[in-house]
Amino acid sequence: MNGKPEPAQETREFEFVLQFESGADELMDVFRQYESLSLWSSAIFVNDSYMWRLDYAKGTSEALDAFDEVFLDKTRCNECFDVVDCDTDRSYRVLDRQETSRTIYTLRREINSCHSLPHIVLDHIQTGTIFESRRVGDEYRWRILFPSDSPIGDIYDTMEAQIRDGVSVSVSHITTGSDWKATERLATDFSPEHWEVLKAAVKHGYYERPREVSVSDLASILDEPRSTVQYRLRTAEDRIVSEFVKQTL
Repeated sequence: MNGKPEPAQETREFEFVLQFESGADELMDVFRQYESLSLWSSAIFVNDSYMWRLDYAKGTSEALDAFDEVFLDKTRCNECFDVVDCDTDRSYRVLDRQETSRTIYTLRREINSCHSLPHIVLDHIQTGTIFESRRVGDEYRWRILFPSDSPIGDIYDTMEAQIRDGVSVSVSHITTGSDWKATERLATDFSPEHWEVLKAAVKHGYYERPREVSVSDLASILDEPRSTVQYRLRTAEDRIVSEFVKQTL
């Protein structure tokens, strides 16, 4: 032994998207109905028997009420993409409840013919995998960080073969894992109104160079006073920059 550490194995990132037709999934229909609603994972773990995770939901109070009614219903499955539902044990606990946000713990038992997506990945990649997911609109987007010598093509083939009617799967990208920043989330607690302005600004090219829309254009699109839109943009940008500097410098 020469005492030198072994070089770290290269990692890669695999991102794929599940898209749901209207009526194909009750939970995704809630996201489709409420544009303000989003759900992202802060931690996902899986073994041979269980999947457990923490999720952070954000939206208007009306959207979150509709979300709670479906997501916290123990009689239905939030993670079934191969069948409409399945008889598996699952429990949910709301760890934090605010007017415009929820933090939820989920514990779900894995059973044959009704596996969560992380469990399918586990069947192909036994160790060294990190998961991240996000639901918004009609999309359920997954990012997976994994050892580079693992057979990602087999995972995609398995998902595609088992997908149920009304759901489609597509690969977004497969890249090196060098830009994974799982610990650098901006945890700023924006209001739904701030998120609405930010999403409109990105969608309509406010941050493009040259800008494709002005603040006045955004105000017309959102049907809000120009001064209100400008204030929300400035306060959101100030928080984002402050949080970024605090976490990275």
